Amino acid sequence: MSDLAGTNILILGGGGREHAIAHALSRSESAIKLHCAPGNPGIMALAQIHDADPCDGPKVLDLCLSHGIGLVVIGPEAPLAAGVADVLRAAGIRVFGPGRAGAALESSKTFAKNFMRRHGIPTADFDICKTPAECESAISRRKPPYVIKADGLASGKGVYLPDEAREAMKICAETLSGKTLGGAGKTLVIEDFLPGRELTVFAITDGTSYRLLSPSRDHKRAFDGDRGPNTGGMGAYSPVTLPGGLVKLVEDDVLRPTLDGLRSDGIDYRGVIYMGLMIAEKDDGRPGISVVEYNVRFGDPETQAVLPLYRGDFARLLTACAEGRVDSCPDTGSAGAALCVVLTSDGYPGQFRRGLPIEGLGLEKNQQVNGAFVYHSGTALDAAGRLVTSGGRVLSAVGTGDTFAEARDRAYALAASISFEGMRYRQDIGGSEE
Repeated sequence: MSDLAGTNILILGGGGREHAIAHALSRSESAIKLHCAPGNPGIMALAQIHDADPCDGPKVLDLCLSHGIGLVVIGPEAPLAAGVADVLRAAGIRVFGPGRAGAALESSKTFAKNFMRRHGIPTADFDICKTPAECESAISRRKPPYVIKADGLASGKGVYLPDEAREAMKICAETLSGKTLGGAGKTLVIEDFLPGRELTVFAITDGTSYRLLSPSRDHKRAFDGDRGPNTGGMGAYSPVTLPGGLVKLVEDDVLRPTLDGLRSDGIDYRGVIYMGLMIAEKDDGRPGISVVEYNVRFGDPETQAVLPLYRGDFARLLTACAEGRVDSCPDTGSAGAALCVVLTSDGYPGQFRRGLPIEGLGLEKNQQVNGAFVYHSGTALDAAGRLVTSGGRVLSAVGTGDTFAEARDRAYALAASISFEGMRYRQDIGGSEE
């Protein structure tokens, strides 16, 4: 593989996922220089920050040309859905992240479900609904809890699991009207509820070859015991204890058919495929697997728990992926355990206050404290230069260790050392692994 010394790498995005990506890239053996747009106060310690809209392809291209960027790593889904990767590739810039056609696996639930049906990839049976009458018909054929998904991107807020048909119909009517999610909810996918345990698997792929990262599990509900509204994610841990043969099942039944399907559809895919899976025991006792959703980028907060465990040179892996040479990278795997606890503003995922001062341990210069460190998600600097809250998910407290118990203890000790008015977090992240 070519030497990366002197390579300028631009990360698009400004959340906890991008902070984790920057942290992983900074550990490269090569002398690379990191840039980030728009970044956040935590990323400032690792990269040169640029005030640029990551969804504006021409502006991002100008930024790349003016700073000699050799690789662009796209973090969030919105720039991918906007086709920023296509603009950059057309100009000869290496990009980690799919173009607009591949991004449809996440930007349109309708596209993804039809893709899986067409290519024989296991997923829940579903109906695509554009009117209240179609929704009523789809709901009447199912039992609670009802699964309702907005077709378009909704920043993690487009999935509903009501227990009553009347409530389900109210959600459908409000979403179809555009009141809650705008255009993202003009089409709905209503599908069968899948019992079991969720699992996330990231595959770094150039469309043919791939490398799997450590499997993880996130916690979507706002409150302990998986209660309350769905959120963008309240925490995650990795690795996950899996039944024997499950990884091979993921590869054989999901990943390889997905890659084959993309190629047969003429889609050049270079980036990460996030497989959100449901694992359930079949009648014969063997594990069964179904795809809950695809994402076309690293998940948040799973990334914060997965990337600290990767043992290889992350910059070399992403560069090889962008160049279509993933098979040239050794399969180094991952080691140890990590657990991420998300610290949120009071009221999240609903309304919350911003601009609240943050105090605590390890918040400056990515300081690692006893095997734990902080990733910034919704933070900013006020006029006086103080670190303040600027989002619903504010920080991720991440603990690492040789064992799961060690990682969990370190994460929660760090979380307890941080404070801002109204701060809350779940106390049971990773509890199912104990």
